[in-house]
Amino acid sequence: MKNNYSIAERNRIVEENLPMIDKVIRHNWALMKAAHLDYDDVYQDLAIRLIRCVENFDPDKGTLHAHIYSQLKYELLNCKTPLKRTGITGLPYNSRWNDILSLDTISEDNCAFAVA
Repeated sequence: MKNNYSIAERNRIVEENLPMIDKVIRHNWALMKAAHLDYDDVYQDLAIRLIRCVENFDPDKGTLHAHIYSQLKYELLNCKTPLKRTGITGLPYNSRWNDILSLDTISEDNCAFAVA
């Protein structure tokens, strides 16, 4: 059964749990530095994930706090993918933020600009 939060309740819960975003970022600071991720970009991605996970929370499957924390950690790992970093699909997974790639490297079938 899905939760029945009103928009006001959802917003209150999100505001109460915003410090969890900083907690997840602090615990994974080395990963962010190694992947050259910007703090503001990661914070924004995690904030959007926080809103979505409060909306989709199912009380029958566990506690809200555990659900939020696991979803935020998962989203942080997704922030380092080439699609999230560059907005282009079809890039080699191990491409770096400062790589210069020819368009021949990216297959024409897989290359597209991501639309969020």
